[in-house]
Amino acid sequence: MNGKEIAELITFMEVARSQSFRRAASHLGMSPSAVSHIIRSLETRLGVRVLSRTTRSVSLTQAGERLLQRIAPAIGDIRQAVHETAAFQTSPQGRIKINLPRIAAQLVVLPRLQAFLERYPHIEIDLVIDDTLTDIVSQGFDAGIRSGECLQQDMVARQLTPALNMAVVGAPGYFARRPPPQVPTDLHEHVCINYRWSDSNALSAWTFQEGKRRFELRLDHALTLNDTTLIASAVLEGTGLAYLPANHLQTYLDSGELVSVLSSWIPSIPGFYLYYPHREHMPSALRAFVDFMVAPCSN
Repeated sequence: MNGKEIAELITFMEVARSQSFRRAASHLGMSPSAVSHIIRSLETRLGVRVLSRTTRSVSLTQAGERLLQRIAPAIGDIRQAVHETAAFQTSPQGRIKINLPRIAAQLVVLPRLQAFLERYPHIEIDLVIDDTLTDIVSQGFDAGIRSGECLQQDMVARQLTPALNMAVVGAPGYFARRPPPQVPTDLHEHVCINYRWSDSNALSAWTFQEGKRRFELRLDHALTLNDTTLIASAVLEGTGLAYLPANHLQTYLDSGELVSVLSSWIPSIPGFYLYYPHREHMPSALRAFVDFMVAPCSN
């Protein structure tokens, strides 16, 4: 069924509802003669009269009544579907799927999630925790969150946080057994816990800075994990030292459960970004999520 045929049926329904060519024409935004022409075209195509016309009234024929009974629910469903689809833009709703590392979920998303869901109760969020550098387009994600140094190419990127301060941290109990390092090379004499990237199997480097010169240390690691939360737990137990974002550990640093060392040697790293492929028409749910998450940074 083409567009012209659907338009004929909608016009027929309006004439049947209003029982007047003139009132139907006014409601449809066209002339009475145009409505009359459309009805004649419909009857010619069907080979049967659907409306009985007199100089004073318009009524349904038996064939017209049967046609109206059959098409009215379908046309109503179409109108409702169009209305609901348009509502996706005017009233954000739908499901969005976000790929992000655990640390970004803990630092950036989870603290604001309750407020977002209260403001947008018709949006469903699917957070997939993934520390690998996933191709969000090929894997069916709407967006991703990563550090600024780990973004996919050709993506729209919106900054969520300022630069992140890294820290070498240990528990007071650990430092009761070993003296705190004074310079980065002292770390060779310490028990270090490192992070392994799941996608490349590479160990995360410990980066330091002296003046304008940055350098990396490759340390012998007593323990290697691919989960920053587990690394933090191990450090809290006094197992060893770790190199992690200070924001991730702020509660423990403030309480004295962890101690930061070598702070004057450690540079910041790019903050977290929300990124997604360019779309001519961005889904309203994703637009709402982007605007909401970016707001703290922009303010």
